[in-house]
Amino acid sequence: MTTSHALTDEVSAIDYCYEQGWTDGLPVVPPVRERVERFLAAAGRPAEEIVARHPATGRECSVQAAAINAVMAGCQPQYFPTVLAALEALNEDDYNFHGSTASTGGSAPVVIVSGDIRDEIGMNASVNVFGPGNRANATIGRAIRLMIMNVFQMLPGISDRSTTGWPGKYACCIAENILNSPWEPLHESLGFPPEVSTATVFAASGFYNIENHYTADPIPLLDTFADAMGSLGALTDGQSLVVMSPEHAEIVASDGMTKQDVQEYLFEHARRSSDEMRAAGKWPAGDDRDGLAEGERSDRVFRRGRSPDDILLVVAGGEAGGHSAFLPSWSRGRNSIYQTKAIGVCLDC
Repeated sequence: MTTSHALTDEVSAIDYCYEQGWTDGLPVVPPVRERVERFLAAAGRPAEEIVARHPATGRECSVQAAAINAVMAGCQPQYFPTVLAALEALNEDDYNFHGSTASTGGSAPVVIVSGDIRDEIGMNASVNVFGPGNRANATIGRAIRLMIMNVFQMLPGISDRSTTGWPGKYACCIAENILNSPWEPLHESLGFPPEVSTATVFAASGFYNIENHYTADPIPLLDTFADAMGSLGALTDGQSLVVMSPEHAEIVASDGMTKQDVQEYLFEHARRSSDEMRAAGKWPAGDDRDGLAEGERSDRVFRRGRSPDDILLVVAGGEAGGHSAFLPSWSRGRNSIYQTKAIGVCLDC
């Protein structure tokens, strides 16, 4: 993708990108040299520096290759440090880059941006946070997908074997609504200084809308969340992402519950008995976590995750509306752990 080609106009350049298989099915911005160089200047990193490697294909993504795909995705240069931070998070071993991109589970890398960078690059953290309409959100997420396809060659139907997939596989990037959150920002709760913005990447298999407009009591409201998180169709011991709307967060925090209190409550109540799991055929063969042999009755439970910290809790979305979201982990087991990286400073913006 580093070879120069003389093309007569933008339309023919877009068609050329289609012909090379460089798109996600939508038109891309032609990565002309001048655009790519502006992204490299914004990053302030050597073009040949390797940012991520794919363990199965052996392919590597350099800063230049990342810049080319960010241009094609429609990013602005000031978004590029955030793209690089997300890519570096994907590269961590515990994220399981290959499994999450190849599996039939059909995961999408959900990027959650926390910190002042949200305002600096104009990200949406409020109304329609998972939806269309914001260039930064849409193109940062899309840049990651284009790199997965173009650089690492994880191609739908070939090396990406998703059974159904979901629209998040085009792009899935949100910003935290810090201004309307009753709790500390995500980046601070993960141990980063207040002045350092971060990108967290979570391999999600889909999206569950959690609706409750009828209660102002924190406990029944959280029970609604726990019920969705503990559904037989979604329940594994993998991690989860809970994106709580400001309205729901305000209700939950009204009785003094901290973010940690919420995580602990959801961990305790997002569960099914071992009998229910076995009846649904979802108890893993040979799994003896309840201390009994497979097939024996037990009053032990199967929880969503292995500890409260496995529930990634973020406040985002519009200030009005009793709608939140639960995104389960991609795998049937515990094969991907969310990762967070600091976002560098844009040097030429």
